Amino acid sequence: MAESAERSGQRRVRPAPLVFEPAEATADPEHFFDLESIEDPKELLSRATELTLAFRAATDRAIEFQAVAAAQLADPKRFDRLTAADVAERAAWTEDYARKMIEFGQDLIRTNGRRAEG
Repeated sequence: MAESAERSGQRRVRPAPLVFEPAEATADPEHFFDLESIEDPKELLSRATELTLAFRAATDRAIEFQAVAAAQLADPKRFDRLTAADVAERAAWTEDYARKMIEFGQDLIRTNGRRAEG
């Protein structure tokens, strides 16, 4: 699970928003968020860094959603509850990782999405 700035007591940095590219732009394999058209290395570094931070934030957020979903699927109160092995199979995880994600999701649910300090 990704360590976030929030976990260390800092607020999350709001990165540049990800903008969806038009279909014709994504058809070109060399095209990536228009970075290839930036000639100034300072501007390129700045925009590439913004994208890196945005992708990291998106990854962290997606992992949290995965964990919550895994915890919900494994909830013992559900009549159709899944085992950790079932969750692992659906998500292409190892069973051990699924158990950790279920636990992480339970913590997120219990704290309304706020990560526990520590």
